[in-house]
Amino acid sequence: MKDKFWSQPSQEVLDDLKVTREGLSNTEVEKRTEQYGKNTLTTKGKTTLLQKFIAQFKDLMIIVLMIAALISVFVGEGVDALIIFMVVILNAVFGVFQESKAEEAIDALQELSAPQAHVKRDGKVVTIKSEDIVPGDIVLLEAGDIVPADLRLTESASLKMEEAALTGESVPVIKKIDTIDEENPALGDRKNMAFMNSNVTFGRGEGVVVGTGMKTEVGRIADLINNAEETTTPLQQNLARLSKTLTVLILIIAVIVFAVGMVRGQESLINMFLTAISLAVAAIPEGLPAIVTITLALGTQRMAKRHAIIRKLPAVETLGSTDIIASDKTGTLTQNKMTVEKVFIDNQLQDAGTVKPADLTANHRLFDLMILNNDTKKTDDGLVGDPTETALISFNDGQQYSSDDVIAKLPRLAEVPFDSERKLMSTVNDLGNGKYLLTVKGAPDELLKRTTSFDVAGEVSPMDDAEIKLIQDTNHHLATKAIRVLGFAYQILDEVPTELTSEAVEKDLIFAGLIGMIDPERPEVSQAVKEAQEAGIRPLMITGDHRDTAGAIAKRLGMITDEEMNTAVITGAELDSMSDDELAKRVNQYSVYARVAPEHKVRIVNAWQKKGKIVAMTGDGVNDAPSLKQADIGVAMGITGTEVSKGASDMILADDNFSTIVVAVEEGRKVFANIQKAIQYLLSANLGEVLTLFVMTMMGWQILAPVHILWINLVTDTFPAIALGLEPAEKNSMQQKPRGKSASFLSGGVSSNIIYQGLLEGAITLFVYAMALAFPVHSGSQLVHADALTMAFATLGLIQLFHAFNSKSIHGSIFSATTLKNKFFNWSIVISFALLALTIIVPGLNDIFHVSHLDGFQWLIVLASSVSMVVIVEIVKFVQRKFFHAV
Repeated sequence: MKDKFWSQPSQEVLDDLKVTREGLSNTEVEKRTEQYGKNTLTTKGKTTLLQKFIAQFKDLMIIVLMIAALISVFVGEGVDALIIFMVVILNAVFGVFQESKAEEAIDALQELSAPQAHVKRDGKVVTIKSEDIVPGDIVLLEAGDIVPADLRLTESASLKMEEAALTGESVPVIKKIDTIDEENPALGDRKNMAFMNSNVTFGRGEGVVVGTGMKTEVGRIADLINNAEETTTPLQQNLARLSKTLTVLILIIAVIVFAVGMVRGQESLINMFLTAISLAVAAIPEGLPAIVTITLALGTQRMAKRHAIIRKLPAVETLGSTDIIASDKTGTLTQNKMTVEKVFIDNQLQDAGTVKPADLTANHRLFDLMILNNDTKKTDDGLVGDPTETALISFNDGQQYSSDDVIAKLPRLAEVPFDSERKLMSTVNDLGNGKYLLTVKGAPDELLKRTTSFDVAGEVSPMDDAEIKLIQDTNHHLATKAIRVLGFAYQILDEVPTELTSEAVEKDLIFAGLIGMIDPERPEVSQAVKEAQEAGIRPLMITGDHRDTAGAIAKRLGMITDEEMNTAVITGAELDSMSDDELAKRVNQYSVYARVAPEHKVRIVNAWQKKGKIVAMTGDGVNDAPSLKQADIGVAMGITGTEVSKGASDMILADDNFSTIVVAVEEGRKVFANIQKAIQYLLSANLGEVLTLFVMTMMGWQILAPVHILWINLVTDTFPAIALGLEPAEKNSMQQKPRGKSASFLSGGVSSNIIYQGLLEGAITLFVYAMALAFPVHSGSQLVHADALTMAFATLGLIQLFHAFNSKSIHGSIFSATTLKNKFFNWSIVISFALLALTIIVPGLNDIFHVSHLDGFQWLIVLASSVSMVVIVEIVKFVQRKFFHAV
């Protein structure tokens, strides 16, 4: 079959499909079902829970952890091995739970399909399941129907369709059957086509099926979702790089120590092997994956309370690194609800909020015309009908001018239905005094052709050039602001017309006024856009709406300026003329993308990603699903969003509030900062341990045993590091630029901090050990070495606990009113201190840990040395802030 059905006359399409207007025969239906298959969407192969669970163990850091657990078993520390195994398994279970719904997008698309359809077969109208439709079927449509497949329309009687979920068009599209001459019109401009899953809002029509299942426009979206590349988040990339670096360093250090020890011959093979194992255990940050997971999980809980629902844990941190927020317009930046904004009455343009119909004299016909020339129905669920018409009823009812009273007082007797050619609709209503009111609404230009007079406060005057110019100028002024304009006119009749045609009725009209409507921006969005820009994030608008509408809304939101209206707005047709490379080069120029198709959205996201930007894509429609999945983080609307968009997203806005995205970005930045603090704390502590063991080995001293290192890591790495994940956001976090894709957890001075702080911890510990050897409290070589080892053990543990206070801020001072605000952190330090001290103080435990009792003087040396870490690091931080402008 051909695919440019919009460019063919409807009869030619019927001929190509070998079908008449009477429909297919049952025999032919069977043949075509066998040829084309069912009218359903195919899905990607599902990943089982077991496969998802196994996949959690492919991460290099998890592998390193498993090795650490095996080493712990080898050296006889079964408790530590058990703890590590539990952490790994819990992490895997949590990951599977968070991501088990990641592939629901296609299922949701399938559920959207219309369950039944009315078709002609063998000259009879029958109702069938939508999945049984085949190409060539003749489908009948009427208001309230869901289109079951892609159709080339053959009949259209005032047919209107709501296609917002597919095209982004905020207003129902008027359908026609005429051939479209344009070479490759945008989806929303294919007026003679009806697309699968669109809603019929008005009128009736008939069409021939030209695409079913995966051959429909919705099917193309399903295919895009199926083929979208799985992207790794910055967090996953950071942890992967960190894991590889640590693994290499651990192996190198362990091999060097083992080799040096064997060459020197001071220790046996088994002892040197255990020493190398101790070094490996010291270097591995066993608690890191658990700390990252817990910090992210706590972030999701905080975000959920603020209406941002996270579907995938890494999305929390990804938000914090976002450079671009590419947002759908309809339903996301705007309310997806047509609203009366301007009223032109008595030759004056007024804001709708200042106009009070009930307070005006009865001579003003405009408000009655808005109500009477209207097919809106009221139900228990609200207003039902064309959005432009429901907006007119909402306006009057909202201004305490009862539409029910007007309709009851002036009942409709006849009508001339809306027609897309003349762009007008007329009704005849009974005035109750032997007279009849003709109401006419429609396009202002068409209305002016039929008016001979105009009404100002009930005074009717002949239409002149000055009045025509004023009306036309007002219409043009509103149109440039993306406001949809309807004109209203009337005439008093002596009798109901016998001939209800446009030519007989719509003439010699009296102009009553103009109504300007728009799908207004959400009230909170302008401030959210401003906050995003202050945070160095660039908001973009991507929509299926027209160029002028999109540009005007973007300007109102502060996304673009007046000067950028012609340069920062691009259409889908213009995108088609660009190659991917050309788009990537010029993508910085554009902030508004209008009249785009689903594949355009994916191209736009890809273009920004090629420039190294982290892209968040928001949306609510079926058409947004592929780009939501392609983006670094997809954000779906929770209220107005389709299940398709939710299934393809990483985060859902429960309140559909754009400003919630900014809140989520702030939370994401806080999560990254807290993970970075934990990493600095853990790695500097582990470096201190490695340095201590390395130098002890090189010096031929009695070294700390694996049990010492494992206990220190268990006590100091767990609670304080987790507590750092609960730190409040630092000041001005939303005034900083995004850190960028190339940034890592070691950026921003963290790597240098880890090195000098780790060296400092090791140096202080070795100093205490050397001083204990040089100035022994007890006599006897064995006791002296036991005391020195115990003091080194205590110092290495306590120095990390004090250093946790330093790690509350990468560069900021801890001497502030907020230092002790985190109660969980305070208790974690107390508990960790107690657990460390008990191994030395409690009789029996010190034998298990091979340590001796310390007297008061020895404890004083340990405490003073540990506290010195805080003093030295704070001095370095001061120098960094003063001379290197660290923040």
